[in-house]
Amino acid sequence: MRYLFALVFVVSLSAAEPVTFNKQIAPIIYNHCSSCHRAGEAAPFTLLSYQDVRNKGRIIAAATASRLMPPWKAEPASYPYRDDRRLNDSDIALIQEWVKEGMPEGNPAAKPEPPRFTSGWQLGEPDLIVEMPAAYHVPADGPDIYRNIAIPLGLTEDKWITAIDMHPSARAVVHHVLYFADPGGKVHTRPQEGSQPGFSGMRAGGATEPLGGWAVGAQPHFYPEGLALPVAKGSDFVIQYHFHPTGKPEAEKSLIGFYFAKKPPARTLVAIQLPPVYSLFSGLDIPAGEKDFVIRDSYTLPADTDAVGVSAHAHYIGKQIKLTATLPTGEVKTMLLIKDWDFAWQDRYFFQQFVPLPKGTRLDAEIHWDNSAENPRNPSNPPVRVTWGEQSKDEMGSVTLITVPHDQADLDTLRGDYLKHRTQMARERMREDPALALKVRTLLAQ
Repeated sequence: MRYLFALVFVVSLSAAEPVTFNKQIAPIIYNHCSSCHRAGEAAPFTLLSYQDVRNKGRIIAAATASRLMPPWKAEPASYPYRDDRRLNDSDIALIQEWVKEGMPEGNPAAKPEPPRFTSGWQLGEPDLIVEMPAAYHVPADGPDIYRNIAIPLGLTEDKWITAIDMHPSARAVVHHVLYFADPGGKVHTRPQEGSQPGFSGMRAGGATEPLGGWAVGAQPHFYPEGLALPVAKGSDFVIQYHFHPTGKPEAEKSLIGFYFAKKPPARTLVAIQLPPVYSLFSGLDIPAGEKDFVIRDSYTLPADTDAVGVSAHAHYIGKQIKLTATLPTGEVKTMLLIKDWDFAWQDRYFFQQFVPLPKGTRLDAEIHWDNSAENPRNPSNPPVRVTWGEQSKDEMGSVTLITVPHDQADLDTLRGDYLKHRTQMARERMREDPALALKVRTLLAQ
């Protein structure tokens, strides 16, 4: 209904003033689309000029009306997100009217300058760029591949990372990656397994420290001012790839850009993942044909915290993901709601401002899966039973709240209490399910 009113409003305006590219459409495209639709980025065509946009005008109109584009899966929540690419109803209506009227260019004097990008990096030139030592050759078919590849960073002093941007050379086969720092700087000396660089398994090896990751559809983001992740001098950088063969051989040799903070952060980032370990300990066992399989998890904060952002993860048949925070007053706030999950568009959503969550706030996560034949993203036809696993046709599911303790003195309390929650869930499930206990031991042995 809001979209209909916006369209009526735009059409009424257009009777007096036509919608043109130079005046109304270019600002929408340049602010919401061009960062991906340019050379060297994931989008299949550029949108940096009138002719670029006119050539794809009808496609743009259809994709924006359906909200397929720009890719922004999170619904409006209780707290606004930073860098929100979602178009408002008026923007969508303007695009519809412009295409309907023949896509006029408009007055040349009103033409805005297209955005300028530095060296193809969305966040500007990185402070440090590293490249994989050699390409990893992904076969045309076969099971998914987990591969750890280590690169010495050559740091002569401690650094604090405020953003990482990854440029895969073969995006189609890279399902996601996890980043780790090895403070000992020894992982790169580990002998490679076989003829390909790196070594296999779900663990990066050594006393590694997590640094986040990248998934299909994710955009690079700076952490909010004053927050960063530490990486010690002499560290190795370890990339754990999840490769998904696509039907043709590919060679992957990524470039990774690092952005460093100018000083150490005053507070430490803590990730609260619900359910822990992507629902490994939550009984994820989805019958064939089940249209709405649900797993829930709750956790109560043991100290005052500030929420920084939120992210989610699932595979093909994930459907809806939600995280709410029930404050000690009883007020319920929505932190994240994705109604139509698409594993091809996984992102992190940073809040515009830190969100204060007092001690005693209860976090409630809810993950839904649709394993029916009616789900167009179901990779199995007919549907088959799906359980937790590392392959893309298996399933996982979680939502992660990125936080900092309001008072740095509460860091150990927050970390220790969440670890207790995760450990208790794991012990209970493995007592109930000996097969799960064996699976966990196998994962840890890799």
